[in-house]
Amino acid sequence: MRFTLVSIIIISMLSGCGQRQTHDHDHDHDHDHSHHSHDYSTPGIIHYEEEAHLSNIKQLTFGGDNAEAYFSFNNEMIVFQSNNPHWSLECDQIFYTRLDEANMGEEIPQMVSTGLGRTTCSFFMPGDTSILFASTHMGDGSCPHVPPMREDGKYTWPIYDDYNIFVSDLNGTIIDTLTNEVGYDAEATVSPNGDKIVFTSMRTGDLELFTMDIDGSNVTQITHDLGYDGGAFFSPDGSKIVFRASRPQTEEAQTEYKELLAEGLVMPTNMEIFICDVDGSNLQQVTDLGKANWAPYFHPSGEKILFSSNHHSERGWQFNIFMINIDGTGLKQVTFDDTFDSFPMFSFDGKKLIFSSNRNNGGTRDTNIFLADWVE
Repeated sequence: MRFTLVSIIIISMLSGCGQRQTHDHDHDHDHDHSHHSHDYSTPGIIHYEEEAHLSNIKQLTFGGDNAEAYFSFNNEMIVFQSNNPHWSLECDQIFYTRLDEANMGEEIPQMVSTGLGRTTCSFFMPGDTSILFASTHMGDGSCPHVPPMREDGKYTWPIYDDYNIFVSDLNGTIIDTLTNEVGYDAEATVSPNGDKIVFTSMRTGDLELFTMDIDGSNVTQITHDLGYDGGAFFSPDGSKIVFRASRPQTEEAQTEYKELLAEGLVMPTNMEIFICDVDGSNLQQVTDLGKANWAPYFHPSGEKILFSSNHHSERGWQFNIFMINIDGTGLKQVTFDDTFDSFPMFSFDGKKLIFSSNRNNGGTRDTNIFLADWVE
């Protein structure tokens, strides 16, 4: 499958909980971490006419790369990651804000990560007084190196060994370390029931999904097939998990996957959506669309899934949010920006949808967070 440079950049920056790699803001990079050239976005549009499931769309952030915004259990706050250069950030850090007080165009919200290393995939813990996230700050504290394009032209993500999973209070004090294994532990989210966490780990030699109890105990592997399993979320009743996965099929593809993984790398350009029971049983592939299908999240009914995909884009760089039944039928496009929409999450009451988009970015390469009422 051929991808344009633009599609590769988009996927690399915003890949769905766990792999949102960015370049540093220093030197003369012209913000190379960004997602597209200045010619692709349609200026000034927040809500497209075709977006019938969305109303009262509001833009919450205004600059840099802002993504993976997720609601608190009481639906009153959001937590997200940003590398906004106006907030003096060199790489992604975790922030939270109350929605009724959000004024992020004028004020910097509360940072809850350490400010060191790179962070990813935050989520509120039960009670909404602490936040779960992954960070590399226990390494050397600098922004991890982003490897250059390979000589063979194939695009890869780095899997940083320094990632571990932490819990901080709302003032940014680390109050718990949930993983301290050698190798990648990240992409953690919490069950609506408040009892379990799902995350991605390299601890068994492949990028597999694991669950643990809310205190970090009772770690259990739930996926076992060769390939990158990540970006997982629980169903509304906590009984199922949805995730994105690569599944190399040919001997050549499997060999390549293993060789790259040995170098701490994976290729993200071919992913599909899967679901399984919380213990890993009843594994089912939901999409079979080709290209990159990722950032899945359950619809409030538990019978549908929203996800981001470029399967419909001839040039590969356009990502929109789609909805599909859990049996793989009823595919429907939800968003219609001409460059990038992803990271959908419903509020726990099912009334609102939050997502990230390159819409209305003033002709820049910024990705911002948008909040909308959900119209069924």
